[in-house]
Amino acid sequence: MLTRDNMEPVISELRKAAKLEAVAIVSRDGILIAADIPPEVHGETFAIMSATMLGAAITANSELGMNMPSMVTVGSDDGTTIVAGAGMNSLLVLSFKGGNKPDLKMVEKAITKIREIE
Repeated sequence: MLTRDNMEPVISELRKAAKLEAVAIVSRDGILIAADIPPEVHGETFAIMSATMLGAAITANSELGMNMPSMVTVGSDDGTTIVAGAGMNSLLVLSFKGGNKPDLKMVEKAITKIREIE
């Protein structure tokens, strides 16, 4: 079972490996499990909207007869956010500011660790 305590090492390792603005482990129904996010960010809203983004992509793909997506990437002029399925019940959310780019091998490594715990 995922808890804040057993997810802290995963979050800490991600923080060391990448220059992240925010990192969170969220349930697929939008409940914040563990996070390291800026203090001005409302954690519950961040979690719910992250789960909603992947959920919307799943619905869109289903309507098109496509397989369920495992990841959604949202890019803007000032950053990138990734919402990735991390297990049957969880998501990994990573936000990068500026020109920092995600390392997909790092993302996959974190997902593997989350799946092992879940």
